[in-house]
Amino acid sequence: MRQIPLALLLMLPAAAWAHPHPHAHVHGTGFVDGLLHPLSGADHLAAMVAVGLWAALAGRRALWAYPLAFVAAMALVGVAGAGQAPLPGVEPMILASVIVVGAAAALALRLPMVAALAALALFGAAHGYAHAVEGPALAGYPAGFVLATLGLHAAGLAIGLAAMRAQRPVITRSAAAVTAIAGTWMTLA
Repeated sequence: MRQIPLALLLMLPAAAWAHPHPHAHVHGTGFVDGLLHPLSGADHLAAMVAVGLWAALAGRRALWAYPLAFVAAMALVGVAGAGQAPLPGVEPMILASVIVVGAAAALALRLPMVAALAALALFGAAHGYAHAVEGPALAGYPAGFVLATLGLHAAGLAIGLAAMRAQRPVITRSAAAVTAIAGTWMTLA
């Protein structure tokens, strides 16, 4: 049970970063840069962990379907967007993903599966496009950001499932609320 608060504390610095990580939004050269990209931006990190938190709270099929919808759309659009120009609205959509997914988890919102998957796929597509535009059109780069995203979803799931096993869903919901608040803060900053 002591591990849950530690996991939450590890998430908080990402929400409070005032300046991006040195590797954030740089044109990298391959797998490692793709792996670092989602980890180096508070917006990407928070949204991806929130997907796992929401999936843990929703349970059952959502445990795999929520992360899969996000990652599949992110990967497809990420590969298609390589070398393209930035699209207006992608960055606001990424910030919206942090707020909306964080709030959905904080409220333990139970949407019909189709609606939840559609929203997560839309948000995943925005993240994928941003990853692709900000990185090289090399095969290793998308593999890196997909793997990092799966890891962040797994971290959110682990936190959420541990809290649920301890019969403390409030921990998961609180972590998600921090995510939504951080997204709001990022939007206003």
